[in-house]
Amino acid sequence: MIFPPQALLVFATLLWGGNFVIGRAVAGDIPPITLAFLRWIVAFIIFFPIAYSRTKKEWPMLKKHFGAVLILALTGVATFNTLVYIGLHYTTSINASLMNSSTPIIIYILSFIFLKERLTKFQLFGTLLSLAGVLFIISGGLMESLLAFSFNKGDLIVLVAVICWSVYSLLIKKYAGKLPGYSTFLVTIALGALMLLPFTVYELLTTSQAITWGASTIGAIFYVGIIASIVAFLSWNTGVVALGANKAGIYLNFIPVFATIFAVLFLDEQLLMAQIIGGIAVIAGVFITTIKK
Repeated sequence: MIFPPQALLVFATLLWGGNFVIGRAVAGDIPPITLAFLRWIVAFIIFFPIAYSRTKKEWPMLKKHFGAVLILALTGVATFNTLVYIGLHYTTSINASLMNSSTPIIIYILSFIFLKERLTKFQLFGTLLSLAGVLFIISGGLMESLLAFSFNKGDLIVLVAVICWSVYSLLIKKYAGKLPGYSTFLVTIALGALMLLPFTVYELLTTSQAITWGASTIGAIFYVGIIASIVAFLSWNTGVVALGANKAGIYLNFIPVFATIFAVLFLDEQLLMAQIIGGIAVIAGVFITTIKK
C-alpha cells in the first residue's frame, strides 16, 4: 500500500511531537544525556542494516566532505536532542515544541548573517513576528519578565537547541546533492553517539539521579530510538522527495499541535494563553515568510 506524501509528512510530525512529550515524561527516570546517547545507539543498531551497503558504496563522497559530516553529527545528533531533553527537565513539552517551531525563522536569520542572503519584506516581517512570539512564550506573556530578562532556564536551553538544529538544516541544504541521505544519516548517528559517550559516562558518574529501569523508561528509549528517529526519518524523507522541500517544510508546524495534544492528554499539562498567543505568532510568522515577493 502506497501512502500519499502528505500523510507521511503528517505521520512524521506526529511522531516528532511525541518525542517532546516522551522526553518530558521520563525526565525523572533517566538523565537527559544518557537518554540521548541510548536513543542514538538504538537508532544505529536498527538503521545499520538498512544503510550499510549504501554507506560502503558512498564512502568516498562522505570522506570528501567529512568536515561537514562532523558538524552535522555535532549539531543534529549530539547537541540538538540532548539539549531538548535537558531543557525538558525545566520547561513543559508544550513550550519546547512551540520554541522548535521557530526553526525556519532562525534559519532565515543565520542565512542573512552568515550567507549574506537578503530578506524580502515578508521574510523580515514574518521573522520579527515569530521572534515576538518566541519572546511571548518564554516570558509567559509577562512584560516584567522581559524587562528583567527573567526567563525559564529550560526555554533558553531549548532555544539553543533550535539554533543548533538550524545550523544542521542549513548544512543539509548546502550539501544537498553532495552528501547522500541515508549514508550521511548513518555516519552522523555513529559520530554523534561517540561525541556523547564521554558526557554520558561523566553524567552517570556524577549525577544523583538514578535510572529507573521500568517499562516506561525502556519503552521511551525504544520510542525515541526507533519511532522518533528511524520511522519518522524514513517517512519524512519519502514525503519530501515526493512533495518537495519547500511544500514539506510547512508540515513541521504540526509538531507543536501534536505535542500539545499529547501533553494535555497524557501529562496533564495546562495550555496557557501565553502559549496560544505566542504559538500563533510563531507559526503565522513562518507562513508569512513563505509568501513570494
